[in-house]
Order: sequence, then C-alpha cells, then structure tokens
Amino acid sequence: MEDSNLKKFIVTINFFMDDQFMTLVPPHRTYINYLINKGIIDSYAVSMESYRSWIMMTAESKDEVREYLRKSPLFKYWTFEIDELFVYDGQTYRLPALQMN
Repeated sequence: MEDSNLKKFIVTINFFMDDQFMTLVPPHRTYINYLINKGIIDSYAVSMESYRSWIMMTAESKDEVREYLRKSPLFKYWTFEIDELFVYDGQTYRLPALQMN
C-alpha cells in the first residue's frame, strides 16, 4: 500500500457491552485480521479497563475509514473519533539496529 494518496488515521473507539457482544467478538476478530493482512490496519489495541479501542489505519480519507468500521460486527456498540495523523513513527518503521560482530 505505497499509494501517495493514502494517509494514516487513528480511530479512538468507546464501546459498551451487552449479552450479545461477546458472541460477535470472533467474527469481529476475523474481520480485523483480514484488514491487518491487507495492510489497512497497522495496529489494534483494546482496553477492557476503559472500554476503549485504538486502531491505526491507512486509507485515502476519513470516509473510507468509516466504511471499514461500519463493516465490523461490533459497529453498533461503538462511538468513535477519527483523526488524520501528521506524524506516525515507531520501531517498526525504523531500520534494524546494527550488530557489530
């Protein structure tokens, strides 16, 4: 996904749970894994302490991110914010450290 029109977005999700929520987690995880394998999701984190999730995504626009989110089986449990990132950096984007033998 090296298209120059693609941007990085961070999605902050607040969610609630009911009796049906946990039955939807396996198909949701299948969908998340699919997006990770396609290079659309860079990282995915969930806090059960705060009932919040963070997803780092690559897309052309916020509308495209919204469309990916809508396809999750857990979508109806979410309120979310999408922020376009100006800088995104981390260890996985760095060259490996030199090992002197």
